[in-house]
Amino acid sequence: MTVTIYDVAREAGVSMATVSRVVNNNPNVKPQTRKKVFEAIERLGYRPNAVARGLASKKTTTVGVVIPDISNSIFSEVARGIEDIANMYHYNIILCNADKKKDKEIRVINTLLEKQVDGLLFMGGAITDEHVQAFKTSSVPVVLCATADEQRKIPSVDIDHEQAAYDAVSYLVAQGHRDIAMISGHLQDPANGYARYQGYKKALEEAGIPVREEYVRVGNYRYESGLEVTKYFLTLDPRPTAIFAATDEMAIGAIHTLQDHQIKVPEDVSVISVDNIRMASMVRPQLTTVAQPMYDIGAVAMRLLTKLMNKETKESSELTQVILPHDLIHRNSVAHR
Repeated sequence: MTVTIYDVAREAGVSMATVSRVVNNNPNVKPQTRKKVFEAIERLGYRPNAVARGLASKKTTTVGVVIPDISNSIFSEVARGIEDIANMYHYNIILCNADKKKDKEIRVINTLLEKQVDGLLFMGGAITDEHVQAFKTSSVPVVLCATADEQRKIPSVDIDHEQAAYDAVSYLVAQGHRDIAMISGHLQDPANGYARYQGYKKALEEAGIPVREEYVRVGNYRYESGLEVTKYFLTLDPRPTAIFAATDEMAIGAIHTLQDHQIKVPEDVSVISVDNIRMASMVRPQLTTVAQPMYDIGAVAMRLLTKLMNKETKESSELTQVILPHDLIHRNSVAHR
């Protein structure tokens, strides 16, 4: 049978109100009484009902986190940052994988709100009108991680994706490359896919290099699409001397396809990307990439959410739109032409 607060009170010979004060660390309890209650709790194996306490205090000290793909190391690093700061501020995390499916994302958001979470962190992916509507119905704060809504009205923590892509492609141009192909993300995703394409386009245009339609192909952010798109690039004449991939996974796929066709990286074709996942330094040659501070994105987003939940800042504040710096990591996958 479930042990209740009534059972603890009877075992300790105190009132239920006294047990409640002890469980909630109320200082107005005598040390000997506190000791007696804790001994009763230990004997009976009592576990406080978090749901009941949440209903009473209107706080559950729980935060819902929606992650688009738990198998992607980028998002696991963000989640680690979230978890560390949540622990620091005594919040529990409910982590939900949404498989990059909009319908599932909306369903998960609504489920977390029904669970009476104190706040929501939404990680990655495009923010559609349906997402915005779901967030608007929330009575708790929402913070976006590694993405942002198009109108920049929802608090968010991210990098400047267009600038990150611009820096990567500008580096290729500086190394003498002019035939630069791109494996982009989904162009319907304004925060990541389209923004990185715009950075690629801007860098080429500023260098006086025409943007060639056949040099741009859309991938799905994963390794397999890097493999397939690069096979297509190898059929082109002239063949690209450099490939900019919107993610490290696609870049690694590109490297492997090139190597499978006895094409040397970077001597024959250079490869560069954005993210800096752990695998970027493990592949050979090591991947030159623009690093996102993924752990910091998660940590800063969770800290921002604690401020919003505790009303330390307002959602309309400029401080709720946070852009963290990125960094070009020079390794071995880019050569001078």
